[in-house]
Amino acid sequence: MSVVIVGGNECMVRQYKELCAEYRMKAKIYPKMNGGLRGAGTPELLVLFTNTMSHKMVNYALAEICGKGTRIARCHTSSLSALKKILAEHTEMEFSGN
Repeated sequence: MSVVIVGGNECMVRQYKELCAEYRMKAKIYPKMNGGLRGAGTPELLVLFTNTMSHKMVNYALAEICGKGTRIARCHTSSLSALKKILAEHTEMEFSGN
């Protein structure tokens, strides 16, 4: 399973990747949208940390992923525990067939 994380703290990128690896997910993380979502592909899950993003950035990320069958998770906080909760919920869905 692949996940794209948009927003969050730049200093936590390594920790986000390590947590995603624990859930056997390939992660691409974009704390800033300097070059858009280049190389994002078609992930199964898009995580938006909305507290660290502008509205324009949220809309751009949603427009890039729209129509690709990607599940979207929005979270106000960009903490590691918030990401852990999101990943746990979505891996449960994956294993249960939803």
